[in-house]
Amino acid sequence: MTDILMPALSPTMEEGVLAKWHVKVGDVVKAGDVIAEIETDKATMEVEAVDEGEITDILVAEGSENVKVNTPIARLAGEDGAASPSTASRSSSPQGGEETPAVASKSPAHASGEGDQPKAGGRAPAASAKPDGGRIFASPLARRLAAQGNIDLAAVKGTGPHGRIVKRDLEGAEKGAGKSAAAASAAEPRKVQSLAQMGIPDGSYDLIPLDGMRKAIARRLTDSFRDVPHFPLTIDCRIDGLLAARAKVNALLEKDGGKVSVNDFIIKASAMALKAVPEANASYSPEGIAMHHHADVAMAVAIDGGLITPIIRKAETKSLSQIAAESKDLAKRARDRKLKPDEFQGGTFSVSNLGMFGIQSFASIINEPQGAIMSVGAGEPRPVVVDGQLAVATVMTVTLTCDHRVVDGAIGAKFLQVFKAMIEDPVTMLA
Repeated sequence: MTDILMPALSPTMEEGVLAKWHVKVGDVVKAGDVIAEIETDKATMEVEAVDEGEITDILVAEGSENVKVNTPIARLAGEDGAASPSTASRSSSPQGGEETPAVASKSPAHASGEGDQPKAGGRAPAASAKPDGGRIFASPLARRLAAQGNIDLAAVKGTGPHGRIVKRDLEGAEKGAGKSAAAASAAEPRKVQSLAQMGIPDGSYDLIPLDGMRKAIARRLTDSFRDVPHFPLTIDCRIDGLLAARAKVNALLEKDGGKVSVNDFIIKASAMALKAVPEANASYSPEGIAMHHHADVAMAVAIDGGLITPIIRKAETKSLSQIAAESKDLAKRARDRKLKPDEFQGGTFSVSNLGMFGIQSFASIINEPQGAIMSVGAGEPRPVVVDGQLAVATVMTVTLTCDHRVVDGAIGAKFLQVFKAMIEDPVTMLA
């Protein structure tokens, strides 16, 4: 029999919900058949079979939560009752061409994980990285024993073929071997007091369990706020000209049923400003500063249980009507949890707009690996001074939160100057 494993549907996925099975024991499947639906922290994805065979066992019931990636979820036998030569599942391809590998397989011959000499034409042993950037080759059994014994494979010398680590190499290794105190300390989660320890008695509240999305949001934003040196820059923009331009654009689009929002203007102006100030359209990495070729602007969308940031790709190349149509479609599918991973992962810049809720100003947490995020408040009548005289104008406050490793104060200020000029005179962003 061949194990079908819980697929990794995105680079950051660690666990998911097996939402639904489309097959049952005894069903014969062929390559391309949808066998299950997996819920990640952001979306629901269909999983396809890549081999033919009969489903002999369902190991994880539908509706199961917190199923770890690479956990066996079902078993498949080839049409002759033997294990399929290579069984894997894949997510539906976002582009209809490229496929995301999701699971690996193992046959009875390798169930022990040992097998010192790989067969001709077979796969090379799985490898992981050493601290110095090299690769570690170890049998599946050796990896399992190392995980159980808290043994660092990087500190073990392999005696199998080509230096591969096998079971006998671990027999003399002590538990915890190779684990430095710093590494062990870093691996320990921060201890959080219970509500009772903080003075809130049991029974005085209803506890709503954390779903995958809320866990992911908590983890990513905690990491970002803790690890990214950030600072805010705030500026006021008068948007009376923008509102007038929006009314004219919508009058032209009315016959086709189109409509642009203030947020569409903001996305367009952000993209144009990023191209005008390319230093702001950048990401920090240990290898260097990534200067992005296009402005891929992510927009924060509130959905049940959290938020998601679908992306307008190459926003600087798109018209207002194109941005409006695309943002409307992405927002709808985001709320239905029908986005594909490539539609919400990545991006070079984010816009979070709470103006519709009457929020005047706020600062957002950076969405790594992006170099900045812009928070947009409500446009509201405020007193302003024009040519030395007091007047009233519609003013919108925006706050740019910058990753100081890549966007310093001068770059952030220059970006906001360009953005403000375009927002206050929308014709300039169309030139």
